[in-house]
Amino acid sequence: MSEPRMFRVPTADGELAVYEWSGTEPTVLLAHATGFHGRVWDQVVRRLPGMRAIAFDFRGHGRSSKPAPPYDWRWFGEDVIAIVDALGLQQCIAAGHSKGGHAITYAAAHRPDAFAALLLIDPVILPEAAYGRERFAGEHFAARRRNEWASPEEMFERFASREPFSRWDRAVLWDYCRYGLLPSPSGHGYVLACPPAVEASIYAGSWGRNIYPEIARVRIPVKVLRARPRGADAVGTDMSASPTAPDLARRFALGEDTELPEHTHFIPMEAPGLVAEEIRRLAARCAVHE
Repeated sequence: MSEPRMFRVPTADGELAVYEWSGTEPTVLLAHATGFHGRVWDQVVRRLPGMRAIAFDFRGHGRSSKPAPPYDWRWFGEDVIAIVDALGLQQCIAAGHSKGGHAITYAAAHRPDAFAALLLIDPVILPEAAYGRERFAGEHFAARRRNEWASPEEMFERFASREPFSRWDRAVLWDYCRYGLLPSPSGHGYVLACPPAVEASIYAGSWGRNIYPEIARVRIPVKVLRARPRGADAVGTDMSASPTAPDLARRFALGEDTELPEHTHFIPMEAPGLVAEEIRRLAARCAVHE
């Protein structure tokens, strides 16, 4: 697979780093989760030969601008809108993981002509009653994440045998480490491309932005993939099980639900082939109805 073309899209708050793999229509737009970056989709794109694919780093992540916290979740939807407006995207297939699923849902409501279908991969879209009510108590654990690393190789070796990373496709884990670090401002080693304070702020704000008014406006096919459900004793910081409202697909006009109990929340990292196949199915479904 060839390397993508990287360029930047200006926004009111800075710039977004964008990665484009050339190919034929339809375009596939890929939106990553909190704490990740656009290149974590490389192994999915590898399994979509010939298709045009576009991934990007949300603000606060990767090689995009990093405004100071706090972060409003509406901003991530606005990042998606900035991408589709700048590139003039029409009738694309969008796939969003976790926070990325929330963001593409917001964008589809505000730019309906830009999207033909959505694949929401265990999106952080909670039961509607949770919004404005539930909050993390105290400092989120992400704020204490190790920030300094000697090299991507050190990061890979440390994570490879640890949950949840030990479940990941090894090529995805390497992409996560290789593109998830930036040279340290100190001139020695590397730091996380999503600063821990930014990641913690995003998690802490996950209950603040009710997305359901936007969901009611989405009139295109939406496929929801849900990971294994949380147990009754799960806590808010359990990152392995699904945060998605179990009835989410039914809240969309054309929603479809698939539960994947064999997978954790990190479905694209564990099964890039499965995600690619779901994208191909959505593209074929949209082609039939053109």
